[in-house]
Amino acid sequence: MAGNGIANGALAALLVVHGGLLAMGAARAQGTVPAPLPTQATAPARPPSLPPAQESSQASSQGPAADEPVTRAGYYYIGGRYQKLGDKTVMVGQMFVQSRTPARITQPYPVVMVHGLAQTGVNYLATADGRPGWVQRFVERGYQVYVVDQVGRGRSGTNPEVYGPYDRLSTRSLERTHTAPEVYDLYPQAKLHTRWPGGPGVQGNAAFDQFFASQVPFLANSQQTEELVDPALMALLEKVGPAILVTHGQAALFGWAASDARPDLVKAHVSVEPNGPPFFDVQFRGGREFWEKAGDGRARAYGLTRMPLTFEPPVKAPEDLIVVQQAKGPDTKGPDTKGPDTKGPDNRGPDAKGTDSRGADGRIRCWLQGEPVRTLPNLAKVPAVVVTAEASFHATYDDCTVAFLAQAGAKPDVIRLADRGLNGNGHMMMLETNSDAVADLLAGWLAGRAK
Repeated sequence: MAGNGIANGALAALLVVHGGLLAMGAARAQGTVPAPLPTQATAPARPPSLPPAQESSQASSQGPAADEPVTRAGYYYIGGRYQKLGDKTVMVGQMFVQSRTPARITQPYPVVMVHGLAQTGVNYLATADGRPGWVQRFVERGYQVYVVDQVGRGRSGTNPEVYGPYDRLSTRSLERTHTAPEVYDLYPQAKLHTRWPGGPGVQGNAAFDQFFASQVPFLANSQQTEELVDPALMALLEKVGPAILVTHGQAALFGWAASDARPDLVKAHVSVEPNGPPFFDVQFRGGREFWEKAGDGRARAYGLTRMPLTFEPPVKAPEDLIVVQQAKGPDTKGPDTKGPDTKGPDNRGPDAKGTDSRGADGRIRCWLQGEPVRTLPNLAKVPAVVVTAEASFHATYDDCTVAFLAQAGAKPDVIRLADRGLNGNGHMMMLETNSDAVADLLAGWLAGRAK
């Protein structure tokens, strides 16, 4: 495996920033949120070999002074309780939180980054080929950043005795949909994938080897995962919020739940390829009719989540939500980032009367609410954006998530990377060759929406 992969890349992200200077704060295991460092710069001593005229130029180009810390790093655990397990006392429910604080916090709200299925917060620290990750990019823009590991996973601690059975993804599972979809060609957009470092992300590709080394077991019970992570994330928001949520894949479940429970604490939700589509899972098989529903039961009983959301009129049980499948796929033509509009096919939002036949344009047929349609008033209070990559399997159904939200009155903005000149990305866009450009795009959206 490449020696400069995730492990070394994460170290590089922590130690080599802004000219190679970093002061790491003590790890805060006791739960203290790291405070911003002093913003008063001290003039650096002139290196013996550097003439005075060049000293001024060097100082201005390198940013902070040589003896001024650039960022502070720390960590703590949120939540958790003691529980007797036979003759042992253990802690359960705790969530690991890693913090990065810039020398000067210039943004009004911190960013909380939550990873997806089988992953950990490492995804945001560095790329699999050793470049600084999204954490560094946002810190450089003046954001306080918090990165978590989901409860029961990674640095939060695994414990099958308490949490029950675990599962994990195989190399082929990741290759098929995450890192080398162009090799397997299971859905129409797959062949457009070009952004994994060093070519297709299969075994033997150095970046893939590093990425796969970072994979961890995850709780086999998906609803249990929501039951554990939702309260831990709420506790974090109550500690550091109001805050901005950046979620990836599975983590959207927790982002919707937090936005619903405490819209006052979520200033914006950047949902990168959210878990979906609404209500049911799908699986890919290639060919013209490239997808099919996986299983008969609802995978997400409340559309977006397995746990209850605040619908209006209220929902007493999942069965109160009438589910219908579109005869044709959603029409989401028009400018992205403006948010969906359900007033007609010439507008920018999804139209349940779309024009495509099953799978003809690379999209599935969505499951949405039937009459009477209930709204999600709390989600409507939180600015949200759904971000979709050109070559990801999510390109086949993220429109359905947007349509579900719009139907419920929570009209998210939409960013399709290809429409912004960022082509060839897959689901793991934060690890791919143009990861900085994607992060900058998200930060640009936040500048206009996180008020």
